[in-house]
Amino acid sequence: MVNETAPREPLDEEALELPDIEFESPGLFSVHNPEPVAAINQSREPAPFVLGEHIPLEHFNTPDQVRAHALALLQQARRSLCIYSQDLEPWLYHHSSVQQACTEFLLANPRNRLRVLVKDLNASIKDGNRLITLSRRLSSNLLIRKLNPDYPIEDSSYLLADDRGVLLRPEADQFSGYASYQDAGRVRLRQAHFNQAWETSITDPDLRSFLL
Repeated sequence: MVNETAPREPLDEEALELPDIEFESPGLFSVHNPEPVAAINQSREPAPFVLGEHIPLEHFNTPDQVRAHALALLQQARRSLCIYSQDLEPWLYHHSSVQQACTEFLLANPRNRLRVLVKDLNASIKDGNRLITLSRRLSSNLLIRKLNPDYPIEDSSYLLADDRGVLLRPEADQFSGYASYQDAGRVRLRQAHFNQAWETSITDPDLRSFLL
């Protein structure tokens, strides 16, 4: 039994001193923080070309150029829009200006249609892509379907506006490609491919659950 009233022995301060710890710095390293919300939502400007009038082919190789041409085509379409994408590229389509352009297009005429074909929708559904959110409000005019894995799937990414405009990136993981604002021949070929892929496309059950 411990006698709490017994005198305590003085502490040996030297015994309590801890040994020095050797520390070697691993050197400098960088920290990758996500972009601030303000940067993600900053306004975009469309490319200064008129759909159905501008004839020269416009080549691009930077994300900002892709965004500008895409927004120009989305804003100027009057009847039909078609998007063929690998994963509904958030850097391109997940933006307020794109959502606004598509909303105005779909509400301008009850016959207007925006059809989207995507290889993989998982990330877009999880992150709440703006086009997927918009399809919940305008489900009759904005249709999103998944490419059928049993049929050939191109590695490209493209946007079709009416029967004149096309934005094409031959390699979806690259920014380089071209935009055409007046080329019925190119659009006709891409539209035929899109329609064929659409006929064999499937409904993603995860997307259906999201919309419900």
